[in-house]
Amino acid sequence: MKQPKLIQIKNLAKTYNNDGVETKALKNATFEIEPGEFIAIMGPSGSGKSTLMQMLGFLDKQTAGDYFFKGKNVKNYSDDELSDIRNQEVGFVFQAFNLLPRTSVYENVELPLLYNTQKNNKKENNLKIDNALKAVGLEHRVDHLSNQISGGQKQRVAIARALVNNPSIIFADEPTGNLDSKSGEAIMKIFEKLNKAGKTIILVTHEESIAEYARRIIQVGDGKITKDQRI
Repeated sequence: MKQPKLIQIKNLAKTYNNDGVETKALKNATFEIEPGEFIAIMGPSGSGKSTLMQMLGFLDKQTAGDYFFKGKNVKNYSDDELSDIRNQEVGFVFQAFNLLPRTSVYENVELPLLYNTQKNNKKENNLKIDNALKAVGLEHRVDHLSNQISGGQKQRVAIARALVNNPSIIFADEPTGNLDSKSGEAIMKIFEKLNKAGKTIILVTHEESIAEYARRIIQVGDGKITKDQRI
C-alpha cells in the first residue's frame, strides 16, 4: 500500500487582522513534501517564510486552504492531538537557542520527554538523551550548564533537544543567525548528517550559503511561493 505524503498543502493562506487592518502573510501556497527531504525556505524579511514554517510546524493555524499531515487534514485534529504532534512528530530549532538558563545540558535535552504523553522510564529517557547528544557530538558536556557553553554548543544542545523524541520533521528557523561562520558551518554539517540518516529537515533562512546545504529551495515573496526548485 502506497504511503501518504508527509505533508500536502493546498491553497494555504494566512491573514492577520490587527485593529481592523488585514495583512495577507501567506497567499494560496500549494506544494508537497516527501519523507527525508531537506528543504530551505527562503525570502526577505516580511516575505511570509516564517509564517509558512509556523503553520507547517503546527504553531499557527491557516485562515484558508488545507494542510494534510501524513494523509490526515490538520483541521480534523483536536487541540490535544495537535499538542501531541508538536511534541512527538516535530522538533524545533530556533535562532535564539531557547535553552533554559542556568540549567544543565542534560535537563535542556530532557525537556520534551517530560511533556511526552507516552511516558518512558528513566532508563529509556537516559538512553534517548545520550543518543541525541551523541548525534551532535556533545555527550561530554552533559553536566555543563547552559551558560557555561559557547553559542555553537548551545545550538547543538537545541538540536539534540529537537531530536530526543525521534520526530518526523525538524524545523530550523535561522539556526545559524546568532553564530560566527565557523560555528554556523558546523551546525549545518550536523543537519546535513541528520538528513542523510533519513531525517526530514525544513530550514528557514535568508542566506544563500546556508540554503546550499538543502536539496530543495522554496522561495517566498510577498506571501506567495515564487519558486520551488530541487538542486
